[in-house]
Amino acid sequence: MSKATLGLIAAASAATGAAATAIFYSTINNQKAVPPAIPQTTRGVPATPGGGIPPLIGVTNSSVKAVQLQKPVDPAGLFQYGFPGPVNDLATRAALVSAFDRRTRNPIWVAEHITPESVAAKEGDRHRSKFVEDHDVPEKFRARLNDYRGSGYDRGHQVPAADAKFSQEAMNDTFFLTNMCPQVGAGFNRDYWSHFEDFCRRLTSKYPSVRIVTGPLYLPRRDPDGKYRVSYEVIGNPPNVAVPTHFYKVILAEDGVVGGTVAVGAFVLPNAVIDNSTKLEQFAVPLSIVERASGVEFLSKLPVNRRKELCKETDCSITVREFDNSRKNVAGASGKR
Repeated sequence: MSKATLGLIAAASAATGAAATAIFYSTINNQKAVPPAIPQTTRGVPATPGGGIPPLIGVTNSSVKAVQLQKPVDPAGLFQYGFPGPVNDLATRAALVSAFDRRTRNPIWVAEHITPESVAAKEGDRHRSKFVEDHDVPEKFRARLNDYRGSGYDRGHQVPAADAKFSQEAMNDTFFLTNMCPQVGAGFNRDYWSHFEDFCRRLTSKYPSVRIVTGPLYLPRRDPDGKYRVSYEVIGNPPNVAVPTHFYKVILAEDGVVGGTVAVGAFVLPNAVIDNSTKLEQFAVPLSIVERASGVEFLSKLPVNRRKELCKETDCSITVREFDNSRKNVAGASGKR
């Protein structure tokens, strides 16, 4: 067993699910590779090395051409009535870009960009913003304000309002429900998660440009029978908004030089109460783990030689601070109004 694998196993209990998830998904690499498919020139007829169709007993050139011209079915004809999907509603706004999952009524990912200037700005006022449904999403797939009422969960920002103070428009953008997921309130959204968001903002004191992608995960858990299953709560009336089991953040801290280096960090946190004494590094996972768990690919165009590990370049630790009580009260009431 490699040292890397041992390290993941040793961190599993402390990471409250993050390292355990890494172990689970890393086993995928051990599966046998599927042999490549045989190239086809016509349905069910393999191609010859030199191209064309190999001679087959009882098959003439004219019969092959007839097969090519005559199609007994037309599956794509369905599209004349409309494309069924799935459709990931993409929203491009001043503060963020997001992709929405109509099945879970949660975003798949939400991307933001912060800089020393944007973080220092104070133009936006969250007291002038209000939670709103996103009318760009078809009504039957939309998350609703009523879905959160009485649920016991906060409307948890994926891009925090505190990251969008550079204009009121940007601040308002963060209050669309397409930027929300049900989050545990006290002990997570109003505590450890807030400190994590503050850590991201503090990165701008070292890096001139920080890009952050945040989103929900629905991770498997091993049941007593030894089998892995995915189970999550659904809120709303009718129940249609999924409660994520975990959340991820992928952080790209840029050095500001064209073609320069990017410090990359990936973190997975459980949607649960987390003690503020827990070290942030315990939630750090390889980027590939987040990609496998989310189905999202992040850095396909960033060469490996331009990447650095964030937690080797800077101190990955939260600073526990007492946030404004009025903010916490608003957040606390969000699932009950």
